[in-house]
Amino acid sequence: MEQDIYLYPGSQSEAHRLGEAALWDASFHANVSCARDIEAVIRVYGDGRSALKPEASQMVVKRWGFKRTNFVLANTIERLGPYKEQLSAENQEWQKKAYVPPDDAHNRYFEVDTALAYLDAFISQVREAYGKLELFGPEHCEPNSYESLDYEGRVLVLSPDTLKESCWTPQNQLWLAHDGFGCSPHAVGRSIRCTCLGDGEQTRWNRTDFTGVLKEEFLPGWAREKLEEFQGQNAGMGGMEMT
Repeated sequence: MEQDIYLYPGSQSEAHRLGEAALWDASFHANVSCARDIEAVIRVYGDGRSALKPEASQMVVKRWGFKRTNFVLANTIERLGPYKEQLSAENQEWQKKAYVPPDDAHNRYFEVDTALAYLDAFISQVREAYGKLELFGPEHCEPNSYESLDYEGRVLVLSPDTLKESCWTPQNQLWLAHDGFGCSPHAVGRSIRCTCLGDGEQTRWNRTDFTGVLKEEFLPGWAREKLEEFQGQNAGMGGMEMT
């Protein structure tokens, strides 16, 4: 399936340096195909008056997933230059949070070529659909978590980039960290033993797999109940610290 094609986050030169040229090449061709699909659905579902039926974004996201669709859209906005000012302020601000490696020789091939009004509507549809997933992000985490906080006994937010999109739920994102060298921000080891608050699975993740420590005010009721249950079973493990 197209959603399963790895979205390569780096540039072509970086991929060649790391011996990952094949991964980059597959990702690049998927980016190009995704951009052409966006153009195609806009032609089909645009009404001629700058409005866009919701089926447009739904079809693209279903085929390519949010990660690649967002990547292609962020690249398109970046390449608009001063014309990006014609997009909504919300969509412009959204693009600032994304990163697409600069590579003019290749990025121009997966720039979406369509009327700005339709592009703006399409981006808004994708953003709205993503928001309905209610995933946790950096805005829900303690500042500078990765650089400065000890993770032991804390509830951590697993980055959506770590998970397959089929597993994108808030329940799969919240993990209680137990121990491991990765709990310390300054240790050489990065491994963290932790338990998923959603289903109780225990495994090890890398410190870099997490967005950060969840702020206490964003801890949902179901997660608080699970946390108390785990802490009751493992009284010596230490409680959740929120600072």
